[in-house]
Amino acid sequence: MRITTKVAIVAFVIVATAVTVVVRQRTARVPEAAAPCPANAPRMNLDFALKDINGRDVHLASYRGKVLLLDFWATWCVPCKIEIPAFIDLYKKYQPQGFEVAGIVVLDQFANAKPFAERYRMNYPVLDGVDRKDIDDAFGRLVVALPTSFLIGRDGRICRTHVGLPVSASPNIPIDRAVREKFEAEIKSLL
Repeated sequence: MRITTKVAIVAFVIVATAVTVVVRQRTARVPEAAAPCPANAPRMNLDFALKDINGRDVHLASYRGKVLLLDFWATWCVPCKIEIPAFIDLYKKYQPQGFEVAGIVVLDQFANAKPFAERYRMNYPVLDGVDRKDIDDAFGRLVVALPTSFLIGRDGRICRTHVGLPVSASPNIPIDRAVREKFEAEIKSLL
């Protein structure tokens, strides 16, 4: 086989692959709706209290019977800063239907949380999870990655877990929009 023929075949394969990738990217979408909670989903331990940014106790058990998003984050975490505005909007939109959000600060100094929450206008409870062994026991070691989020169904089962930001099916969707759409689809499936 001549060199020009080999080059032509390689070029054809590269172009065909590129076209396939572009077509898949343009037709892929963030799902409109997510499947409800898996039947074998584990139950979440909500039998403890955490202090909020005003020093009041918040008992996680008070969220039983609601769809709850527990978001573990830190003020220095860049991906956390991307998802928090979506959580603010989703809480405002779905709270009347029984949706709650609790942001649990870990791997940080909790003193940083109040100014951060005020700056971002966080409309949901921000709780102190710093150096709490019961947090590690209930949710596992969160040192691996932040943010880590658990979406808990009304029956107390962990329906979804996200470590880091959810990935979009299309690179053409801005990450903040993809995060919002992914969480919104999952929340709506549980309400």
